[in-house]
Amino acid sequence: MVTIKNKPGSHPLDEYVKRLQTGGALLPESKENVLEVVGILKSYGVVLDAYSNNLIYIADHQFLVFFPFFKYFNNEFSFNKLLRHWWHDRINYEYAEYCMKAMMWHGGGGLDAYLDTKEFQERAKAVITAKFKNNPFILGLNQLFPDFLTEQLRVSAYYSGLGQFWRVMADIFLSLSDRYDNGEITSIQQVVDHIKAGLVADALKPITYSVKIQDKTYDIIPEKTGLTFLGDTAVPYVEAVFFRGTPFHGTVSYNAQAYQIPPDQGRFQYGALYADPLPIGGAGIPPTLLMQDMRHYLPEYLHAVYRRRLRGEDDLRVQICISFQKSMFCVTTAAILGLMPYPADTQEPSEQNANRVYLEKWMDRFTTSRLSDVNA
Repeated sequence: MVTIKNKPGSHPLDEYVKRLQTGGALLPESKENVLEVVGILKSYGVVLDAYSNNLIYIADHQFLVFFPFFKYFNNEFSFNKLLRHWWHDRINYEYAEYCMKAMMWHGGGGLDAYLDTKEFQERAKAVITAKFKNNPFILGLNQLFPDFLTEQLRVSAYYSGLGQFWRVMADIFLSLSDRYDNGEITSIQQVVDHIKAGLVADALKPITYSVKIQDKTYDIIPEKTGLTFLGDTAVPYVEAVFFRGTPFHGTVSYNAQAYQIPPDQGRFQYGALYADPLPIGGAGIPPTLLMQDMRHYLPEYLHAVYRRRLRGEDDLRVQICISFQKSMFCVTTAAILGLMPYPADTQEPSEQNANRVYLEKWMDRFTTSRLSDVNA
């Protein structure tokens, strides 16, 4: 197979390569873009805070529970909350689990690699033995199916890992909103710089996971494992949720003969940067849950913009989705610039060329994304 390299300046998305080479953003500068991005990230930050708390609660308190009927109640169960839960007057934590399952399925990063090690299996065995030491039936079942309970703990580790990742991101987005309210954020460039600074500041934040059984604490992911925020949760999350995602039920055929789903995961393009906003609100579209959650926490200045548009409140979820995609391109810009091999302002030709090759590889993945649409 012959790989044809683009000549300098010949990439179909060369405009964006040049922007990023100079430290610019994938989203163009405009007052309305700043308002939309900051406003939607304020709402998203509130929702992520709730998602993070619930994922960590499930990981810490619902591990190895076979039928966790009350996992969305965060240990605050009441009959009134149950009624609101049934009426869907609540945060849709199912979307958080969708993202967690996408991360686990696509894998990647140190967390995925660690969960396949002998060390993890030994730690999982100790937790399983302690949890079910007085339950011979479950211990016998574990002898028959030795991977079943271990796999449940792998899932719990992903609950915790994603919860810790979102904890950091929620704080970044909420502090961005505070700075905007104080007049400190006035441009897309400043939005990107704020997010990049937050990612860099917490890049080496340890990702750990421990559970308590009776009075003893068991380390499932100890700090000595060396898992960190950026490399082992942030990058795999971007890959799994921003880029790949999973095919949405009702929009594509799962019939293998229909060839509507790529045969390998690496070619999936169902992530947040590719999704068509128009189906939002339809059954089986996971982002609908997120848009529904964010609509409850929109700052008034952003809600007012949506009301003034052509359809007003009638297509609110679609408008939220479009703003959300704009914001995710800003987050992606921060990640790209933060991981760039050399500083954007380097004057060394070889380093400039290395940066360009790096950026063109990213642009290859954006050719069918919503990048052109959010720039229109």
